[in-house]
Amino acid sequence: MSSLIPRYNTGFPIGVIADTHGLLREEVLELLDECELILHLGDVGNKEADKAILERLATRATVHCVRGNIDTAAWAESLPLHQDIMVNDRRLHLVHRLEDFDSAIPCDAVLHGHSHKPRNEIQAGKRLFNPGAAGKRRFKLPITLGKLWVDEGGVRGAILHLL
Repeated sequence: MSSLIPRYNTGFPIGVIADTHGLLREEVLELLDECELILHLGDVGNKEADKAILERLATRATVHCVRGNIDTAAWAESLPLHQDIMVNDRRLHLVHRLEDFDSAIPCDAVLHGHSHKPRNEIQAGKRLFNPGAAGKRRFKLPITLGKLWVDEGGVRGAILHLL
């Protein structure tokens, strides 16, 4: 494996959010308070000021973020379209749109956003995890975020409903 993949060892849950669309709710910050690592799965926002969402999250924990389809402001150009990270020797693959995931990539979990629909299931031996949308409400979908626990038993996840 490449040494360029960030590696973490933690006994704390990992915060997973997506689709904030320019809105970082106080409840999200409270629910992520115990996390040492936060993963944002794209669609942070399309305005220059939306970079502040990632900066604010970074005051609480280490943040990794991939670029979503609405992340078009100049600051977002440096965000990768996908990223792998290792947590407790488990490989997590981050991507905004699940259809952009290459199934040949070896990983224990695929973390994705885009649809605003929470998902936490196992398919073909991989956990597919979408925390839903933590920002602006879309249609009648819930406002949610996720947490992951990564240990010798594998990758476990939970979807937390805000509203």
